[in-house]
Amino acid sequence: MVIGESLAGSERALSLARESRGLSATAGVHPHESSGWPDTRDQVRELLAAPEVVAVGETGLDYHYMHSPREVQRAAFEAQLALGAELGKPVVVHARAADDDMAAMLRNLGSRPPVVILHSFSSGDAVWDAGTAIGAYFSFSGMITFKNWKLTDRLTDCPADRLLVETDAPYLAPVPHRGQRNQPAFVRDVAERAAAVRGETLESLAQRTTVNARRCFGARIDGSL
Repeated sequence: MVIGESLAGSERALSLARESRGLSATAGVHPHESSGWPDTRDQVRELLAAPEVVAVGETGLDYHYMHSPREVQRAAFEAQLALGAELGKPVVVHARAADDDMAAMLRNLGSRPPVVILHSFSSGDAVWDAGTAIGAYFSFSGMITFKNWKLTDRLTDCPADRLLVETDAPYLAPVPHRGQRNQPAFVRDVAERAAAVRGETLESLAQRTTVNARRCFGARIDGSL
């Protein structure tokens, strides 16, 4: 899954997905880039029409770095959630230091919310509860292998049919690859840790998360599973 974080990044992700077998793309605007959302909305919508683009995003809220004002982030996030609902494509959601607003926006999605993936999940109770209420997928990254990871219960409590694993490359390389550039191959280390915490075999967890990914993103991704 090649993630788009801006209009240019989404265009590049689509290009890679078209050039390379086994790749799929997302198209959207990250909260860091959300100040440019009104000017890129139509182009992002056009990209989402491509069959290679299987999800909206990465979008969401990030109040840690504040590269865009909060109200601008919320407006761009709300618009992309609406796009996901309208187009029937899942929305890859980034959440950092914005639990109260994130939880409120998820709770206010209405009776027909888009499919939501809470990516690289590390949020608190409010976002967990709001995500659970709408049947969101919880995707865990290399952070779960770190010594300072404190949210073990999130892994054990995650419904089996809503569990995903990821790398979030090129960052957050899992143990034993800390300090290296992260890469998709390292997802095995994430899956091994998730399986150990949940008390199941790597094989059973891999099978489960594959089924979940196919349900979430559609048949397009079968070539990479």
